[in-house]
Amino acid sequence: MTQVTTAVYAGGARIDAAGAAGDARSARAAARDAGGFAWVSIVDDDTDRLAQIVAEVGVHPVAARELARTHQRSLFERYGDDAFVVLQPATYDDAAETVRCDEVDVVLVDGMLITATRSGRLDLESIRRRLDDHPHLIARGPHAILWAMFETVLAGYRDVLDGVENDIDEIEDQLFGDDPAVSRRIFDLQREAIDLAHATTPLPDVLERLGSWIALDGAETPGWTDLRGRAAYVSERVQAMRRTLDDALTIHATLVNQRLDEKMADLTEVQVRQNEQVKKISSWAAIGFAPTFVASLYGMNFRYMPELDLPWGYPMAIGFMVLLSAGLYVVFKRNDWL
Repeated sequence: MTQVTTAVYAGGARIDAAGAAGDARSARAAARDAGGFAWVSIVDDDTDRLAQIVAEVGVHPVAARELARTHQRSLFERYGDDAFVVLQPATYDDAAETVRCDEVDVVLVDGMLITATRSGRLDLESIRRRLDDHPHLIARGPHAILWAMFETVLAGYRDVLDGVENDIDEIEDQLFGDDPAVSRRIFDLQREAIDLAHATTPLPDVLERLGSWIALDGAETPGWTDLRGRAAYVSERVQAMRRTLDDALTIHATLVNQRLDEKMADLTEVQVRQNEQVKKISSWAAIGFAPTFVASLYGMNFRYMPELDLPWGYPMAIGFMVLLSAGLYVVFKRNDWL
């Protein structure tokens, strides 16, 4: 369902404009009659209805097309005399560790500011109330509304950054444990940090260009300089988080490889010990087999075995057993099998 909210400002205050409530074209006409400007906010996911509303007030065709599509980055563009701005307010779900970036599109046309969003998560009504309490801001024209929106979005980033950094601190404590889920957690936070970077990285350039454009109209811009500094700070924090997460993932991979190397070393040591035991067992088995072989040879009870009738046959068999066993022992000993 399309929700259209209009407000008409003149002389630094909101004024009652009969018949302008919820009607963008009537609000613009009332603002012109009063020598002020109108703010029209639209909450709608129906692009056709949105296109119809902006066409009624004469928005530049390219700006109208931009309003109808989604954007992943904050931006500022000029289309003729109209200005088009995309804001990416963000919220952080600490339980799910996810960053939710919404989109607010702003079009500044002659005597009117139009905001369009599909979610309504940015509390525009609170911005209206704040501006009502500061008439000196409203007196500066529609740029004051845009300034207040940027200020609100930047303030919201602070809570998001604090939440992400808190989770990064937990990951740093978790890194040196033996938790296999930490790599997945790092990867998920990296993805959220990338989404946040898409929203915040362009902001310093957007605010610099926007401030320069507003200065060309002869408006005061000290507040825009402050916003640009805050945007640069937010962007730097986001980039620092991305570097920290990249380092954490590298450290985790190194620790995993180190643990695997330690396990492989332990396994290799066990295999070496097993091989040593096998060699010893095999050596003693061979040494024990030598006299057994000789004894079994002479125990086959063949009739014609001349050594059995000779007086030195028995000592010869015993000596052969001893020599054969001793020879095998020397061989195995030299080869470090014993």
